[in-house]
Amino acid sequence: MKKHVRHIAFIIFAATLVGLSGCGYNVMQANEEAVKAAWGDVEASYQRRTDLIPNLVEVVKAYAKHEKETLTQVTEARAKVGSIQMTKDMINNPQALEQFQQAQGALSSALQRLMVVVEKYPDLKANQNFQDLQHQLEGTENRINVARVRYNKAVETFNVSIRTFPNSLTNSLLLHLKLKEPFKAEAGAEKAPKVQF
Repeated sequence: MKKHVRHIAFIIFAATLVGLSGCGYNVMQANEEAVKAAWGDVEASYQRRTDLIPNLVEVVKAYAKHEKETLTQVTEARAKVGSIQMTKDMINNPQALEQFQQAQGALSSALQRLMVVVEKYPDLKANQNFQDLQHQLEGTENRINVARVRYNKAVETFNVSIRTFPNSLTNSLLLHLKLKEPFKAEAGAEKAPKVQF
């Protein structure tokens, strides 16, 4: 009789193990962690955008300002030189000759600064910096979109795992996990934005 009870207990124990292995407890836990990790990726992409974009904009603005100042100085110096009429009488007028030489010196100085910029950077870089900024913005937004899509896929997998049998039974008896909400677009996002210059 004792032997018979042991066999029955062993069979019940084995059946319980087999039943628990198919209950989905671990799968649901793993899927919930995948949802949390996917949302972490979305937040990391947002943080990257928050950290990166203002710094890139400042670099572009600073370089564009540097180029603008250099070109403005050259243009103003050239205009000063052009406004002073060189005449034979200037040789006899020390003040006029001094003004002319100062204007020429200012133009030479501005041109030297421009040549240093051109030698270091054969083409002025502001345009390239703006293009790089556009690429970084596009890349950042693409990363955010990929992270959102992955999050929604993880949510779908999780939600399916807690709603299908036998996992739904395990969830209702043991875990009491709630359905996760997928990422949703903002109101009005279905309309294409207007680009205005």
